[in-house]
Amino acid sequence: MGLLVLIQLVPYGRDHTNPPVQAEPAWDSPRTRELAVRACYDCHSNQTTYPWYSNVAPLSWLIQHDVSDGRRRVNFSEWGRPRQRVDESARVVRRGEMPPYYYVWLHPQAGLTPQEQQELAQGLQATFGSGSEGERGERGG
Repeated sequence: MGLLVLIQLVPYGRDHTNPPVQAEPAWDSPRTRELAVRACYDCHSNQTTYPWYSNVAPLSWLIQHDVSDGRRRVNFSEWGRPRQRVDESARVVRRGEMPPYYYVWLHPQAGLTPQEQQELAQGLQATFGSGSEGERGERGG
């Protein structure tokens, strides 16, 4: 119990400020954006909603790691930034790897039915094509 109290002093994972939205992809449809917002935006955008438990270590550390890593890989709020890994997006959604099971367990609204999974994967493919750096059109967000 003492260790749990002591680790609360570690400041990592408690800065819950979101950077400004710079640009969003030119989504192929409003439905693709709707599904992406619901299932992906907490880790893959600058519009993260932090739950109360994101202030409690060690959960705060895990959440910070997931958000930082997610934004580094694909950030729908900083579209056009080099080295986005969008070419993997449709594939990981189609395989059921995103959103992760533990995220859906804590955020049931982010869960996708098999039909929604296919819709999102197809929409991501249509939005991003085969490019890997978001070179399709941009739109301020």
